[in-house]
Amino acid sequence: MDTREIASKIAKILLETKAVQFSPTKPYQWASGWLSPIYCDNRVTLSYPKHRTHIRQMLADRIAHEFSRCDLVAGVATAGIPQGVLVAEQLGLPFVYVRSKPKEHGTRSQIEGRWEPNARAVLIEDLISTGGSSLQAASALRQEGLEVLGVLSIFDYGFPVAAARFADQGFRSSSLCTYADLLAAAVEHSYLDQQSLDSLEQWRLAPAEWTPANAY
Repeated sequence: MDTREIASKIAKILLETKAVQFSPTKPYQWASGWLSPIYCDNRVTLSYPKHRTHIRQMLADRIAHEFSRCDLVAGVATAGIPQGVLVAEQLGLPFVYVRSKPKEHGTRSQIEGRWEPNARAVLIEDLISTGGSSLQAASALRQEGLEVLGVLSIFDYGFPVAAARFADQGFRSSSLCTYADLLAAAVEHSYLDQQSLDSLEQWRLAPAEWTPANAY
């Protein structure tokens, strides 16, 4: 299965399981304050064994092809943890997970697990928006002497700010499905009409300024 087929398949899974939901007239609010006509929660896919298995296999295959030097899988808390465990099991690799900040008690660890010195890690995220959580996790791993090969996600909104941040930090980003892939599948399978599609495309271009009124 080539990358386009994979993206189409993953997009269909996200739509069928309602991991992705559209609401262009009554948008969701992100923690950043942005209003968004789309909400994505890939943890939903874990409840569907067939889809969960497919996603695990596609993530593992992507690591084997694009990050073949990987010898450690690192899940980004919290949504990247279950996906990362599944992928590490598939590949027979060690697994750790990275908290958003160190614990405030006990060992005060930010990274949970065991690793070899100079291990080469791939970060697993459920989705990429601005890239902030990935960068925090990468910084924590590097402080412990690990090499971060890149970040791999199920879904990527494709914001330029994330790509620029990853390039600035010197590591790659790869995703099974992009925002453009998702919209194409949503139109093909009649999840979106033209008016809603226009609104979603406008949001993608300027999410910080977008409001529902902009689309109409």
